[in-house]
Amino acid sequence: MRRGIFCRGFPLSPTSVISESPSRVCGREWRRLSDTSSTDSLLHWHSDSAPEPIGSLQEHYYNLCKEKSKKINPFILHILQGVDEEIEQGLEGITLNVAGNNHLIPVERITGDDFWILSKVLEKNPYINGLDVRYNRLRDVGAYYAAKLLQKQYNLIYLNLMFNDIGPEGGDLIAKALYKNVTLKYLRMTGNKIENEGGMSFAAMLQINSYLEKLDLGDCDLGMQSVIAFATVLTQNQKIKGINLNRPILYGEQEESTVHLSHMLKENHCLVELHMSKHDMRNGGIKQLCGALYLNNSLRYLDVSCNKITRDGMVFLADVLKSNTTLEVIDLSFNRIETAGAKYLSETLTSHNRSLKALSVVSNSIEGEGLVALSQSVKTNLTLSNIYIWGNTFDEATCVAYSELIQMGYLKPDNTDVEPYVVDGHVYLAEVSNGLKRHYYWTPTYGQACIHSANAGFNLVPATSKTGVQEDPSLGNWRMFGFVSQPTANENVVV
Repeated sequence: MRRGIFCRGFPLSPTSVISESPSRVCGREWRRLSDTSSTDSLLHWHSDSAPEPIGSLQEHYYNLCKEKSKKINPFILHILQGVDEEIEQGLEGITLNVAGNNHLIPVERITGDDFWILSKVLEKNPYINGLDVRYNRLRDVGAYYAAKLLQKQYNLIYLNLMFNDIGPEGGDLIAKALYKNVTLKYLRMTGNKIENEGGMSFAAMLQINSYLEKLDLGDCDLGMQSVIAFATVLTQNQKIKGINLNRPILYGEQEESTVHLSHMLKENHCLVELHMSKHDMRNGGIKQLCGALYLNNSLRYLDVSCNKITRDGMVFLADVLKSNTTLEVIDLSFNRIETAGAKYLSETLTSHNRSLKALSVVSNSIEGEGLVALSQSVKTNLTLSNIYIWGNTFDEATCVAYSELIQMGYLKPDNTDVEPYVVDGHVYLAEVSNGLKRHYYWTPTYGQACIHSANAGFNLVPATSKTGVQEDPSLGNWRMFGFVSQPTANENVVV
């Protein structure tokens, strides 16, 4: 028998979920869970023999819908049919993909009621270790059942709930469900407006949970209080390898979030990946961050895109790159470093730094002279393999320089976001769909979705352990069903 982690007992009534509808449960029972602060309110996890799944997933789902008098969702039925076929082939470690933004097949987006039934189907299945339900309509009702699934599914290591209209109460439920969960490695809550209240719940969870390795709370409307709480908790938590705190709701001009996260980096020597996009960071903030990077020896991926950093801030970054040997990926997209800032970076990358692998300066008001200087860095520095420059001002010298880099083999076509072409004897650059995290919010509706070139940052810096969890859901090496391109049974899937 397969051994694993499963749950025994539950503080709510045994029939609260089995016999009642989700809407009635959410109106009464799940509030009882969200209001309970004691860890006794959570399930006790045991190592014991894992139960085997009952029949096929498709059949189980169909029968449950009939039993509970719920409408059968044809989209879920279709996806489960494909998973059943893969299980029959002997595959394990499958990630079930029921993303609501799949444009290639008819999609009926999943509601809280639908997820109630789906969670019952999955909770005893040993073949599923990942679940992707992004862009559906779970809301707080679905969050309640996601929390129960985390307490019952002994094999789940990846859960993607991005953009499901989950609010603060739903976020609180999921955070509390993770207090004693020992299997989940990567949770993605992107775009759910859990606000400051939900953010504080997740920060409290990180004080207790020592198994979660990557947490994405980007675009969740976190407040300053919760950002500070994360910075404080991460000085002690030595398990989290990657965290995304993009676009918090901040007020004031003091750059407090950057100050506190900089202090955290001085104390934390396990964090590999940090996303601080849209933090209203200015030159003072990047100076604080660079000061911390002199003392940090673990951070490999730094995302400070969509801020207000100018060329003066590049003086501090260029200086720290002379001595820092751990940073491998830096995302400066959508700032304003201009030509002078590009030159500062180029000088360091040409003469000193030999650890940086990827640099994105997309849309930074850089003109030809600065872009040519960066091209010289790529030619001289063989470690710098990826550079992204679209959205700046290209003159003919820039076009020729990057065309030569590609033709001479210094820069692989998949490692940049431009492609040269010639018209009437003149070289121009066109944009191609490559980048550090091109598919962070979406996957393409045609062509191959499972390519590293569009998500190079996560490929270059894997922030999670070799347990089946890779970086972004776009870059997992699990067997996934339901995406654009389906490889053969013996291939790993990267989506």
